[in-house]
Amino acid sequence: MGKNKILITCARGITPFLREELLLLGFPVTYETVAGIETEGTMDDTLRLNLLLRTGHRVLFLLREFHAEDADDLYRAVSGIAWEEYIAGDGYVCVTSSVDNPTIRTSLFANVKCKDAIVDRIKEKCGQRPDSGPEKDRVVVNLYWKNEDCSIYLDTSGEPLSRRNYRKIPMKAPMQETLAAAVIKATGWNGNGHFINPMCGSGTLAIEAALAGLNRASGILRDNFGFMHLKGFNDSLWKELRTQAIKAAKKTLDCRIIATDIRRDAIEAARKNATMAGVEPLIEFAVCDYSETSIPDGSGIVILNPAYGERMGEVQELESVYKGIGNFFKQKCRGYTGYIFTGNPDLAKKVRLTAKRRVPFFNGPIECRLLEYALYEGSRKK
Repeated sequence: MGKNKILITCARGITPFLREELLLLGFPVTYETVAGIETEGTMDDTLRLNLLLRTGHRVLFLLREFHAEDADDLYRAVSGIAWEEYIAGDGYVCVTSSVDNPTIRTSLFANVKCKDAIVDRIKEKCGQRPDSGPEKDRVVVNLYWKNEDCSIYLDTSGEPLSRRNYRKIPMKAPMQETLAAAVIKATGWNGNGHFINPMCGSGTLAIEAALAGLNRASGILRDNFGFMHLKGFNDSLWKELRTQAIKAAKKTLDCRIIATDIRRDAIEAARKNATMAGVEPLIEFAVCDYSETSIPDGSGIVILNPAYGERMGEVQELESVYKGIGNFFKQKCRGYTGYIFTGNPDLAKKVRLTAKRRVPFFNGPIECRLLEYALYEGSRKK
């Protein structure tokens, strides 16, 4: 299989950081949308992308583009693809889609048409019909259909890349791993100075910081990707890429990572997740109020992801928290750069500090901002 288009999807707002990652890995950026970047490469290139990308969600390898007015056109075109070259007769396929076509009322109908075309073709060529269903743990085919334009992709990730395989205990409303990685990239932190994370919840920001600081491949803990179930999977290349990634990672950090939370269960969960990620010895965990977090001498970043408040009563309670964060920054964090990740701009005003920078992100459907505060060195109160 030669070079073709590769579409890497991501959460809205993350494309600038995904672009930076792709260029650093030597991939061209050929097209960009609000929630994805198109590059090009071979099927073998998708192995490297799945292993190393921190901010991407899925790596989709284009098989074919065509026009389809209705479901019958779709069936004919999909039947024309040599599916027997990619999927075993006794295999399993899941079809996912994004459909906006006037003749189609529900994307489920398009999925079934697409799946029928695939399994009918394989039955005709191999004498066996693969199983199909909703599970994304084997071969995943993605259909994108807008008006008459259709694209068929092999989803080489299967499960999304945010599933790093370390977060066993998520806690309430956790930040997705890919978003945490993008937020860290936005701060510019890469092991250059301490990383302080009060209100750490289940520890995702601190763990992603440790992985980034060590240059440890984000997909190294995963033992299952979509590409592994395709015919012709290059197992020897995959082993070689993993070996190279392990050699390229550092063993330790020259800075401190401190993660605190007022809830003991959160710290216990964060510690377990960090153990699964193999970075627990590098993170100093403590149960305390954010304002009591130990701030070492020197410099670095202090980053908080406080609640946004979904109900009116909560918002009023949180006003004093945000005001307190402003005081904590001024009194204890001088010489550092402060960051607040929030989906509530009104609460952010209660910090009473002027944000030097506001980086837009989306946490699911919620539009958020990463606010940056320069905390100038002065007499830091003990």
